[in-house]
Amino acid sequence: MKKSSKMKNLTVKCGSVEISNSNSFCLIAGPCQLETEQHAMDMSGKIKEITSKLGINFIYKTSFDKANRTSLKGKRGIGLEQSLPIFDKIKKEVNVPILTDIHNIEQCSIIAKHVDILQIPAFLCRQTDLLIAAAKTKKIINVKKGQFLSPYKVKNIIDKILTTGNNNILITERGNSFGYDNLVSDMRAIQIMQEFDFPVIYDATHSAQVPGNFENTTSGHREFIPGQVRAAVATGCDGIFMEVHDDVDNALSDASTQWPLKELEPLLVSMLEFRRTYLSNG
Repeated sequence: MKKSSKMKNLTVKCGSVEISNSNSFCLIAGPCQLETEQHAMDMSGKIKEITSKLGINFIYKTSFDKANRTSLKGKRGIGLEQSLPIFDKIKKEVNVPILTDIHNIEQCSIIAKHVDILQIPAFLCRQTDLLIAAAKTKKIINVKKGQFLSPYKVKNIIDKILTTGNNNILITERGNSFGYDNLVSDMRAIQIMQEFDFPVIYDATHSAQVPGNFENTTSGHREFIPGQVRAAVATGCDGIFMEVHDDVDNALSDASTQWPLKELEPLLVSMLEFRRTYLSNG
């Protein structure tokens, strides 16, 4: 699994976590949305326990507002004001870095004081003003590549962010639209985007979605997630992004594609074994 000779092996540091397009590895994981303070504390603590045991760098993800729900009936989260003190509590008591989504320029400077990574949602990945405002906070920016976008066009997104002097950039592959209401993962995209010299993360759970398959919600195929994780690892991704929940059937959003907490450790163990095999074979 050799990188291109053009690769600079740039490292993005998130506290004690290093995300690199060399041979380091990290997991970005947590529930789709921040449901309650206790649930967030429990989930961040339990995932940290698993990743610490396995020696995996861990960044906790959760969303205060899922602003792009399929329907107005969809649960969006507890909102910005209630979430900020919970982010602070997780950072202090669980001691893990935090990633969350932003949706407009006004949120950037507010949220940047409470989290480590600002995430640009896939549907907003070309919004210049949002990219610039987020980058000016000097926080790490994780851009979800839009389902409608070729991996080659990600270079334009990166160039927008770099105009601010912020080079703390992650790019996340989360599947491409394939006809109506379907996604496929083209693993070539990981290597193509790595040529732009920034770490590339693979979003294993959103890539398993079937957008708008139900009238008011997005469905998906959780059973494909392990195979997609192994394919992304074999391709050489620099980290895995997964939404994880302790009660997937009753999750407030993306219930069909969040990965069950009780099955997280076995999946990570198999992923690490698979990765070691590919690394040893070059």
